[in-house]
Amino acid sequence: QVQLVESGGGVVQAGGSLRLSCAASVTPFRYGWYRQAPGKLRELVATITGGTATNYADSVKGRFTISRDNAANTVYLQMNNLKPEDTAVYFCNALVWTGTKRNEYWGQGTQVTVSA
Repeated sequence: QVQLVESGGGVVQAGGSLRLSCAASVTPFRYGWYRQAPGKLRELVATITGGTATNYADSVKGRFTISRDNAANTVYLQMNNLKPEDTAVYFCNALVWTGTKRNEYWGQGTQVTVSA
């Protein structure tokens, strides 16, 4: 069973920064960060495939950066210039190939709260 352990959430004022980390028990071929605000659906924030292929939601482009350390099986989400609308529970996601089957795993979530 693949485990994902997130850390780094917290409370920050608008304009501030936070860095989320997610440590995996294996090396996924793709990591993702998703978020879910109260009363809303979970949405994609960013993904990273391989070492450098990244994808971002339009709402975070230019403010958030996803990166990975394969040696440490860890993915990071650097969040700068945070806005109140970034407030949500952030989930780490991993896609792992097991033989010919692609499996998806989720972390437990970490709360990010941005005050105005």
